[in-house]
Order: sequence, then C-alpha cells, then structure tokens
Amino acid sequence: MGQRQLTGTWLVTGLRGTVAPKVAARVTELGGEVAAWDREAIPVGDVPAGAAFLASLRPAGIFHLGMGPEEWAGRLAAYAGEHGLPFVCTSSVSVFGDAPGDPDGPFRPEDEPTATDDYGSYKARCEQAVRAANDRAVVARIGWQAHPDGLGNNMVAQLAAQAGAAGGTIRASRLWRPATSWMSDTARALVSLATSGRSGTVHLDSNAADAWTYPEIVRYVARVTGHDWTVEEHEELDHDSRLVGDEDLIPALSART
Repeated sequence: MGQRQLTGTWLVTGLRGTVAPKVAARVTELGGEVAAWDREAIPVGDVPAGAAFLASLRPAGIFHLGMGPEEWAGRLAAYAGEHGLPFVCTSSVSVFGDAPGDPDGPFRPEDEPTATDDYGSYKARCEQAVRAANDRAVVARIGWQAHPDGLGNNMVAQLAAQAGAAGGTIRASRLWRPATSWMSDTARALVSLATSGRSGTVHLDSNAADAWTYPEIVRYVARVTGHDWTVEEHEELDHDSRLVGDEDLIPALSART
C-alpha cells in the first residue's frame, strides 16, 4: 500500500509504549508533526479537559495506541468522526483468547471476538466502543511485535529473557503458528491506513501467508537480530493464532531475510 506525505499535527496516544513511538517516527518521516496525550496534565477520564485539549490541538488525525478505558477510545473515535478525521486504533489477536477451548484460527477480520480473559475482553470492548462511535474508524488487530532494539514489550526482549534464564535455550511448540510482525512494518501499515480511505476491522500479520511455526519464527528472529539461541521443540501447544485476510497491507516475514 502506497504512502503519501502527511501534513498537520497528528495525535498519537501510547507514546510511552513500544509500537506508538515507531508510528510517531513514521508520521514525522512523512512530514507530519506529532502530539502526545499527557495523562498527568489531562487525565483520560476528565471529559471536559480532554475535549478542550482536542479543540485546541485540532489534530489532522488520531492514532490511538494507548491503554486506557474503552470510553476514552470511544470519545477519541467520536471526535474524529465528527470532524471528518482519520482514526486508526490498534487491537489485538488476544480478542480471540488463548485458553483451552477457545476457537482455533486462522482468524479473519469479520470473526467475532471470543476471549473471556481480562485483557482480551478489554480489547474487544475497546473495539466495540470505537465502532459504535465512528463507522469510518480503522480497528487494526495486531499480533506479537518484534524489533531489533529489544526494548519494551517486544518479542526480541522476551525471547532474550527466556534464553538468558535457560542457558541460551528457548522452548517452542512446533504446533503453534503465532501472529507475528516487525514493529517497523506494523507502524508503516498503520500510518498508511490513515490515508488509505479504509475503514472497519483489518488484520496486520506478517505471518498470515507464511504460516511459520513458532520454532521457525524463533530461529528467523535470532538470525535477523544476531542472537545465538538454541531452540528446543515440543508439541505442548497446538494452536493457529494467525490474523489473515489483509495480507496486502503488511510485508510477509519472508520478505525480510
């Protein structure tokens, strides 16, 4: 999907996280400016203060990647809808759950969330709040994110921690096919979606077409990031959690060697 230059100031929530800073960097790279939501100055539950902030900022669009009440997500989506602005928020493969008895994937954008755990249910409620407030919003479900910097909520950091605690070995089920993408690819896709005219639920998963197993992904990530991990394969988890249906929106894992 092509990327065009951006103008104006774009609100990006979640800048203390891991994916949002990559989105902000991409916005800046394309010529836009980035504004954060300072929760200390403007608590997300303070509706009048939030409305005043948005009125003063007059954003060109909103990327909602921050954690917070689903009501906040709904208000941001509503503001974007009322002002005809692009609105892109991230959801998660977790809306489909991963407990025994939960349905197996691969999952498509039209599939209804089935999670019963706290986090998955929360993300599903956020999706519902956004859709109810703005039928032009983009809800982008994403999977496990990797970045070579190994910082924050990052597959590389998590794998390195596992290997460090087990003498360089990572146990990985050959029966698991996880949704996985590089953060930089996810960020580019999210920014592109903001100017694409798309709406509704989309799936951003670089493993959707490749369908690599978890051991294959671990070895691939180790090679790309220069780690010398030993993979111990097992069959304790049999699950396909890929997010399919929008393979044209993000490069496949196999595109990066």
